[in-house]
Amino acid sequence: MADVNTKYVCGICGYIYDPAEGNSEMEVAPGTSFADLPDDWGCPLCGVNKSEFYAVD
Repeated sequence: MADVNTKYVCGICGYIYDPAEGNSEMEVAPGTSFADLPDDWGCPLCGVNKSEFYAVD
């Protein structure tokens, strides 16, 4: 099971994806872990793909 408590930061612009909040603008429900985001999901601020994000505590 994917971790819904780990936040991920965009290495390009600093956007923080918080699974507890999801992302309503991109129709990502609260509780969606980063690993469960669609493969074509990208940063809502700068558009880079998931590979540019890193986990933070």
